[in-house]
Amino acid sequence: MPVITNIDDLKRIYERRVPRMFYDYAESGSWTEQTFRDNTNDFEKIRLRQRVAVDMAGRSTATQMIGQDVTMPVALAPVGLTGMQHADGEIKAARAAEAFGVPFTLSTMSINSIEDVAEATTKPFWFQLYTMKDEDYVRRLIQRAKDARCSALVITLDLQILGQRHKDLKNGLSAPPKLTPKTIANLMTKWSWGIEMLGAKRRNFGNIVGHVDGISDASSLGAWTAEQFDPSLDWGKIEKLMEMWGGKVILKGILDVEDAKMAAKVGADAIVVSNHGGRQLDGALSSIQMLPAIMDAVGDQVEVHLDSGIRSGQDILKAIALGAKGTMIGRAFVYGLGAMGQAGVTKALEVLHKELDTTMALCGEKTVHGLGRHNLLIPEDFGGRWMAD
Repeated sequence: MPVITNIDDLKRIYERRVPRMFYDYAESGSWTEQTFRDNTNDFEKIRLRQRVAVDMAGRSTATQMIGQDVTMPVALAPVGLTGMQHADGEIKAARAAEAFGVPFTLSTMSINSIEDVAEATTKPFWFQLYTMKDEDYVRRLIQRAKDARCSALVITLDLQILGQRHKDLKNGLSAPPKLTPKTIANLMTKWSWGIEMLGAKRRNFGNIVGHVDGISDASSLGAWTAEQFDPSLDWGKIEKLMEMWGGKVILKGILDVEDAKMAAKVGADAIVVSNHGGRQLDGALSSIQMLPAIMDAVGDQVEVHLDSGIRSGQDILKAIALGAKGTMIGRAFVYGLGAMGQAGVTKALEVLHKELDTTMALCGEKTVHGLGRHNLLIPEDFGGRWMAD
């Protein structure tokens, strides 16, 4: 294994190894990609307070997320098409997360199915739900997650309408990839990826194909998904989904104080401050900029996690110091997965853990529970002086 010192090292290997359409799928945002860029850039605006002469023996990054013990305050976020980044990608990511002691979240739009991941792991994982117009399918999907002993339902709220991602449209993104002259030329340079994909358990959306009448190939699947995301999703429907699930629920895609208040009101166990990695509403504020206001509004009413923009253990520390109880990583683990499979996901987690632990020590803290705004130097105008009615 090459020497990996940070997440960008994995990203460089990932770009060389994975077909362009799947690299672009992960490494892009909607429209101008302003929010996509701000998600990472805004973390850099926050600085850290160095403290010395503090006993740092016996440090621990361990904590809990929705009552579940975790090695560090990180969960693997739901990422669609993960099984196209590496053969059996969801299974390998889930195994790495389980071994490391952090939650894995399976996307509705995964390649490996709920049952595939459950069969390959020994501990419960989280399942992410996209609400579809086909209510019977949604009910059966939720039941399948129950049958697989998933320990939490993550309901994504910010994909009622699909944001336009220019790169995906230009690449003709599909699973499996469409064999055009352009994609064939690119795939010929990614022979190791192709050889591994030949032995993959699945190469299509495992949670959908075989579970919806008339869906048997990529073309019929594409037509179905294009019109299935439910634009009528509202708080009443969210409450019904929560009741249908009957277990712990995390509401993902909260980026506004009023929405955070509503999420707390309907009884969510946790919310995820997220803008879908900059892939939905371009021009929205970054997740880390919105976190302080949301914490001030509901931090004592509901557990708050943060997603979008995390690329280092220092980013994790900053989110926790601003009040979040946990974080989600998407691209950071996908880089590792695409670069070197399960070992790459493990390496990504090791890198983040070491950065978090070392930074925590240099800030004078022995546990993540001791982190707070006192560990940060925050610009006076961080969050912006935005006006809204």
